[in-house]
Amino acid sequence: MNEPAGIPREPKATPVFRSLAEIPAGLGPSVVAIGNFDGVHLGHRQILSAAAEGARRLNAHSIAITFDPHPERVLRPARAPQLLTPMPERIRLLATTGVDAILVLPFDPALAALTPREFVERILVKTLDVRCIHEGQNFRFGRGAAAGVRELSEFGEEFGFTVCVHQPVHVHGLEVSSSAVRALVAAGDMRRARWMLGRPFAVLSTPARGRGIGTRLLVPTVNLAPYDELLPALGVYVTRLKINIDGRGGRVFESVSNVGNRPTFGEASFAVESHILNFEPVDLSDDTPLELEFLLRLRDEIKFPSPEALKAQIFKDVARAKRYFRLWRS
Repeated sequence: MNEPAGIPREPKATPVFRSLAEIPAGLGPSVVAIGNFDGVHLGHRQILSAAAEGARRLNAHSIAITFDPHPERVLRPARAPQLLTPMPERIRLLATTGVDAILVLPFDPALAALTPREFVERILVKTLDVRCIHEGQNFRFGRGAAAGVRELSEFGEEFGFTVCVHQPVHVHGLEVSSSAVRALVAAGDMRRARWMLGRPFAVLSTPARGRGIGTRLLVPTVNLAPYDELLPALGVYVTRLKINIDGRGGRVFESVSNVGNRPTFGEASFAVESHILNFEPVDLSDDTPLELEFLLRLRDEIKFPSPEALKAQIFKDVARAKRYFRLWRS
């Protein structure tokens, strides 16, 4: 078994513009890809890499355009999804795709009200001097999502840019999309989610409050702080925990994590709790960045008849996790 791929790291800082006003004068010509890019999965990466390569051929800048908050949170908040990648992580992942810059457009009622023509003319043509746009075939834009790639191509003929439409990416017979990845993560299917993402699904957080600043982790258990975005289904998982120490890189620990309410001990108390297998003491404060990768779901969360029964099951979970890590190291 091969080691699960880690998140690629960008070799240099990628400029991030958080409004049109931050775009430097004369940045264009540009080649752009537009989308929410939640998860920055293999389909997104194909489109963004093609945009970066196309820009190099045209001697232009490649720009990934995304939105904050997710448009559904403004337009239909009751239906808005929990995110695979909150914005800081999305930006970090976008920067690994080879694009020259990232534009985060604040999604508000004014942006939502732009007609397709206004969006193209004001943002893409006048501000970014766009020469080519790379999109998936299901791309929609403008007020009420009124336009798609056909209309975009028609605008291209009028304003002098081309549109490259990409077909969906399939892995192991499955069509890759953010909604598909969310469904897999919500079901605890970490293997198929990893196929689509091209890396393990991970949660970036900090330790649960209460340890104090400047302490050391002296026991092999870490709880994540409350997390508002998508978590895997309740259950027990083989995981890897990366602890980023003072921005100097991190220690990566093999671990077993429980996502759930810990029902054996009476009143429910939700937590994401990780037990470190190859433990050694490490500096840890309430603000230390943590990255928890979910590799394999071992079982459902169970209410055991006694703490002793729970302890026996934990030994079995740890043994399975150690076997998993032995296999991918071999």
